[in-house]
Amino acid sequence: MFKLDELGSEIAQISIPAALALAADPVASLVDTAFIGRIGAVELAAVGVSIAVFNQLSKVAIYPLLSVTTSFVAEESASCKVSQNEKSNQEEEEEDLENKAGDGEVRQTREVERAFVSSGKSKEDGKVADTKMTKNKKAKMKYIPSVSSSMIVGLFLGILQTILLIFSAKYILNLMGVKSNSPMMAPAYKYLRLRAIGAPAILLSLAIQGVFRGFKDTKTPLYATVTGDLVNIILDAVFILGLRWGVSGAAISHVISQYLISLLLLLKLAKMVQFVPSSIHDLEFSRFLKCGFLLLARVIAVTFCVTLSASLAARHGPIPMAAFQICLQLWLSTSLLADGLAVAGQTILATAFAKGENDISVAASSRVLQLSTVLGLGLTLILGVFMEFGMAVFTKDPEVIKLVKISIPFVAGTQIINSMAFVFDGINFGASDYIYSAYSMETVAIVSVTCLFLLDHTLGFIGIWSALVIYITLRALAGIWRMGAACGPWSFLRHFDR
Repeated sequence: MFKLDELGSEIAQISIPAALALAADPVASLVDTAFIGRIGAVELAAVGVSIAVFNQLSKVAIYPLLSVTTSFVAEESASCKVSQNEKSNQEEEEEDLENKAGDGEVRQTREVERAFVSSGKSKEDGKVADTKMTKNKKAKMKYIPSVSSSMIVGLFLGILQTILLIFSAKYILNLMGVKSNSPMMAPAYKYLRLRAIGAPAILLSLAIQGVFRGFKDTKTPLYATVTGDLVNIILDAVFILGLRWGVSGAAISHVISQYLISLLLLLKLAKMVQFVPSSIHDLEFSRFLKCGFLLLARVIAVTFCVTLSASLAARHGPIPMAAFQICLQLWLSTSLLADGLAVAGQTILATAFAKGENDISVAASSRVLQLSTVLGLGLTLILGVFMEFGMAVFTKDPEVIKLVKISIPFVAGTQIINSMAFVFDGINFGASDYIYSAYSMETVAIVSVTCLFLLDHTLGFIGIWSALVIYITLRALAGIWRMGAACGPWSFLRHFDR
C-alpha cells in the first residue's frame, strides 16, 4: 500500500494537495473567528449563526456540484485523450502513405500557398492561415462539455443563493432563533447580506476546482485557496482592527478573497481548455443535472441524520450538548484527510472506467481502501490520546470533559469505519454509480433516524452516539456490498482475472 510505483505516486500527488486544500478553509475560519472575537461576544455569536446559515445553504449545492464535475471531467478528458491518440495514429499512418506517394505534406502546404497567391495574397499569408487552422483544430479538440456545464450551473446556483439570502435574511435568522429584538439581529443581518455577495464566487470556484480534480490536478486549487485565505486574513486585520469596520469588514474581506480564488482558477483554466462553447447545443446539462439531483438527495439524507442528532443532544441540556458538539467536530473534522484519498480514488477510477482499464480500477480501489484503513488506525490512536488528555483546549467544565471521555470509543474507535465510508463514496462517484449512492444513503438515513429516536429515548447521550455509529457503519457497508457483490459498474469483477 505504501509502494511509490506509478499508481502510488499518482494517489499521493492527488490526495495530499486535496487534503491540504480542504484543511486550509477551516484554519482560515479559525483565524477569522479570532478576529471577530476581538469585536465582542454578541458580534461573535451573531456571525456564528450567519455562517451556519450560509454554510448549510452552500453545502446543499457544493457537494453535488463538486463530485459530479470531478467525475464527468475525468471521464471526458480521458475519452478526449483516447480519441486524440487514435486520431494522431491515423494521421501518422496517412502521412506515411502521403510521403511514400511523394511528400504529401509539402504538397498540401504548397496548395494552401497557391490558393492564397491566386487570391492576391502572399505565401506568408498562406502559411499563417495554415498555422491558424491547425491551432483552431487543436483548440476545438480541447473543448470539454462538462467544464462549461459545471461553471454555468455553479454560477447560476451562486446567484440564486445571493438573491435568496439578501431578500430572506431576516426571515431565515428568525427561524434560527435570532428574533427581531435580539442584540444579535443587527450584526447577523448585516454580515449575512454582505457575505451573500460572495456566493457566486464560492460556487464558481468550487466548480472549477472540480474541473482541476478531474484533470488530476489538486495543486492548482491548493495554491489558489491558500492565496485567497492569506488575503482574507490580511484584510481581516486591515478592515476589522485598522479601519474598525466590525462584522462588515469580516464579511467584505471574505467576499474579496473568494472572488480572488475564482479569478486565479479561471485564469489558469483559460490556458488549459476552451470553456466557451461554440453553441448552446454543445452543453450537456441533462446528464449533469440528473446526477446532481441524485447527489442532492444524498446530501439531504446525510445532513438530516447529523442535524437530528445535534437536535436530540440539545434537548438533554447544555452540558450534554457542549460535549456532543466537541465530539461531533472531532468526529467530522478527521474526514478531511479521508476526503483527500476519496478525491484520488474518484479521479483515477473515473479515468480508468472511461478508458475501460479494469485492472487500474481494481488496483486503485484496493490501494486507497488499504490506505484508508491505515489512516483510520492512526486517527484512532491520535484522537484517543487527545480526547483523554487534551480536552482543556475546548473546555474546563469537568462534567463536559467526563461526557467527552465516555464518548472516546464512539468517536476515536470508529475512525477506520469513517475513513472507509468516505473513501467508498469517492470510489462509487468515480464509477458514476450515482443512483445506487443516492438510494443506498436514503435507506441508511431511514434506518439511522429510527435508531436515533429509539436509542435516544432509552440510552440518552450514549444512545445518540450509538445510533451515529450504526449510521456510519451502514454507510461503509453499503459501499462494501456494492463492490463485493459485483453489481452495477462492478459487474466485471465476476469474470475479472488479475
